[in-house]
Amino acid sequence: MRGATQVRWAACAVAVALAATACGGGDGDGGGSGGGADGIVSSSWGDPQNPLEPANTNEVQGGKVLDMVFRGLIRYDPKTGEAKNMLAESIDSKDSQNFTIKLKDGWTFSNGEKVTANSFVDAWNYGAALKNNQKNAYFFQYIEGYDQVHPESGSASAETLSGLKVVDDLTFTAKLTQKFSLWPDTLGYSAFVPLPKAFYDDHDAWLSKPIGNGPYTIESYAKGSSMKLRKWDDYPGEDKAKNGGVDLKVFTDNNTAYTDLTAGNLDLVDDVPASQLRNVEADLGDRYINTPAGIIQTLAFPFYEKEWDTDDARKVRQGLSMAINRPQITDQIFQKTRTPASDWTSPVLGEEGGFKEGLCGKECTYNKAEAKKLIEEGGGIPGGQLKISYNADTGSHKEWVDAVCNSINNVMGNNKACVGGPVGTFADFRAQVSTQKLNSAWRAGWQMDYPLIQNFLQPLYYTNAPSNDGKWSNQQFDDLVDKANAESDKAKAVTTFQDAEKILVTEMPVIPLWYQNGSAGYSDRVDNVALNPFSVPVYEEITVK
Repeated sequence: MRGATQVRWAACAVAVALAATACGGGDGDGGGSGGGADGIVSSSWGDPQNPLEPANTNEVQGGKVLDMVFRGLIRYDPKTGEAKNMLAESIDSKDSQNFTIKLKDGWTFSNGEKVTANSFVDAWNYGAALKNNQKNAYFFQYIEGYDQVHPESGSASAETLSGLKVVDDLTFTAKLTQKFSLWPDTLGYSAFVPLPKAFYDDHDAWLSKPIGNGPYTIESYAKGSSMKLRKWDDYPGEDKAKNGGVDLKVFTDNNTAYTDLTAGNLDLVDDVPASQLRNVEADLGDRYINTPAGIIQTLAFPFYEKEWDTDDARKVRQGLSMAINRPQITDQIFQKTRTPASDWTSPVLGEEGGFKEGLCGKECTYNKAEAKKLIEEGGGIPGGQLKISYNADTGSHKEWVDAVCNSINNVMGNNKACVGGPVGTFADFRAQVSTQKLNSAWRAGWQMDYPLIQNFLQPLYYTNAPSNDGKWSNQQFDDLVDKANAESDKAKAVTTFQDAEKILVTEMPVIPLWYQNGSAGYSDRVDNVALNPFSVPVYEEITVK
């Protein structure tokens, strides 16, 4: 369902590292001076990949800043992930296709400009326009007129989305190209935030010091060193900052960040290095956080290769899934910072959002005898050997791939039934995946854009979806996804999506491995530290002693 422009983002989504991501080197000036409501929190960080335009930021480091500086129509509850109205007074529709959005009065940007319907409509039109080359443009694809402002090929035939209309200062309408009952819940993603006139009037100046409408303002940014954010005293929202600000310090090595934390020179590390997991509880005690995040890791298969797209191969994939000892691998390799997967979503969705523990059933449960039986009934592994490709330049991929292969080889009684296939760099690896060059399995995964079951299923498994790298196709699955999107009742929509997910159990287009946890550690100088369902710290809630 997604357009070609989204393939670039898909590479980022699938790039979710299975080990801690390196961040950088700090300046060692401690956790800041003073405490209480004016105390400054110091936290590890990495330079954003792109300038902080909301529709052009699709990676975690930039996303952390946007989440502090902006508020949109919807905000995801930092504890439950539930989509709740923020600037939206209401988002109503009688047919799940034509929506009327009314804004709360009294919201302004930090420069004093009022947030209006135009603040949203202009920002969405900017984000969708082909000429602006925004990485998150595809998030506007459901709005009527997207194919005119952002065609897959050729030049744009329109400058604005025909589906967006401003009614008055606090009201606008959106017409979608199809029924999508859960669309309002997607609007908490950062691409949908409003932008002030200053963004367009002096774009370079805005990029050097972004102006938003969130609980923090940016005081300064020294690339490669730090960004200083300070509490906005006049912030109109209820989620006001409970500290004086946050100093984000760039680290090129998160082991260095961890050392600074344990030495008392840093307040927060929001990604504990894999090499420290064995020691972290002894080092930090209850100041170590290990909590589920909206990330799942999988093994994908090449359905563009005929030998993998047969009924026999389906049995083999089911057997391979049952041959992987997930509990053992998550305990021994990941020190319980991963949870064995039993469906294709994430526990952070909760039951109301579509997570159903055990949906995969026996097909995702280790069973040595049944696994071997299914693989043999299917005629054995296509090509005689399962090769699991992965990028060798980042993450602890070799360790877990070797562990998965050892589990499969143990089941088959053959130490060459499964082997790892390292590819030099992530760029090379993704190039092979996205151009269908691999003829066996590869590591894959997904980090949610928004906490809905739809986001875990449609972009990955719908026929010709841009993140469906294996080119799996199933008409029954597609029909159920379409039916779910058209449901006016959210509970019915979720149930229908789960019906579609059950098809994944029998077809096993990818093997779910484990849910990835968010991990963090903090100093005894701060309190009320937590990670949201996206594994990002809830900075505004942190208090300084």
